[in-house]
Amino acid sequence: MIERLDHIREVEARVRAACDACGRSTESVEILPISKRQPLAFIREASELGYSRFGENYVQEGSAKAQELPHLDFVLTGPLQRNKAKQALQSFQEIVSLDRPELATRLRQVAEDLGLVRKVWIQVDLWGEATKQGGCAEEDLQALLDSLGDDPRLPLQGFMAIPPPDQTEAFSAVARLRQEWQDRLGLPLRISMGMSADLEEAIAAGSDQVRIGTAFFGSRAALH
Repeated sequence: MIERLDHIREVEARVRAACDACGRSTESVEILPISKRQPLAFIREASELGYSRFGENYVQEGSAKAQELPHLDFVLTGPLQRNKAKQALQSFQEIVSLDRPELATRLRQVAEDLGLVRKVWIQVDLWGEATKQGGCAEEDLQALLDSLGDDPRLPLQGFMAIPPPDQTEAFSAVARLRQEWQDRLGLPLRISMGMSADLEEAIAAGSDQVRIGTAFFGSRAALH
């Protein structure tokens, strides 16, 4: 626990320093711990430090954790197949990786059937990396938003992005996209970008949420 506490405090210090450097308040940036392949004990320890939201990349693993820890909120940060939409909406409080119109249509159908409200983020790909990380190309955003249809059961929160490694200037492209669509939609939109290696650059570009895995928990463990 002591080693993990050191990791967590170091991440918090990095976020504070990054916010100070660009004149932002620390409260304006959410640290979202990515708990994939981390045991329940580590998540419980983080919750005792005040963390109540955790990101998971896999529907089955995240659903199992959500059942074991019902007092915590889990959000899906990894790719989602349409045939797992029902399980995802039942288990996760937010879907951060909405990336295509047909998935939006399926989520709307399931949310209506289940009578659930779940926040969604659109994962964008501005760099032609779709085959690697997933994401909606900029030219396809309108079609995806049309499929989402301002559905009150799936309120849009903003954009999530995973820029290519070592292209931190790409963060400014996501910030531009956010501003453009805020103006078009007349809605406040957040952006989720930045991970362990590049959270400072992401915060400087305006990220509202950084998704931190290894730097937060330490090396991932194998689940048993």
